[in-house]
Amino acid sequence: MAASVKSAFPAMAIAMLLAAALPRAAFPAQPLDSSKPASTIVDSDVRQEEALSKTEAGKVITAIDRTRENIGTVRKTTRLDTVDIVFLTDAARSEGGPPPAIENKVKQHQDDVAELRQEIEANALLFNAIDSRRVQAEDVLAVEFDNPGKVVIYAAAKPPK
Repeated sequence: MAASVKSAFPAMAIAMLLAAALPRAAFPAQPLDSSKPASTIVDSDVRQEEALSKTEAGKVITAIDRTRENIGTVRKTTRLDTVDIVFLTDAARSEGGPPPAIENKVKQHQDDVAELRQEIEANALLFNAIDSRRVQAEDVLAVEFDNPGKVVIYAAAKPPK
């Protein structure tokens, strides 16, 4: 019996290596023939808009001031009707970053903003929403939960082309 176990071990090891080497695309998490639009993620409508930071500065600063309380909401969020991503195109890194008023507010709340970004990355719904628009978590300045079922994410980034 010991001899048969010894001879079966190399075959099992090779089978496990081959299974691990198979491309993961062969087993998609979501069916590729889904009838849902690409803008829908986990039954949430993901929308985007472009804005200038000077026109949205008041909203962004208010949202940054509320980051500590919004972290808890991000942590608890499992379902949203709408995710609005506001691209602050003039605040993108390629444009020199956020204007001083917003940048100073981010620095004032830097620990909270860093924690918010981590929570967004840990939240499947929000991470997939920003990822679908090619927004990196480090570009998120703030989030605002306007009303139940809706979040606005302010990002210092340009939309994908």
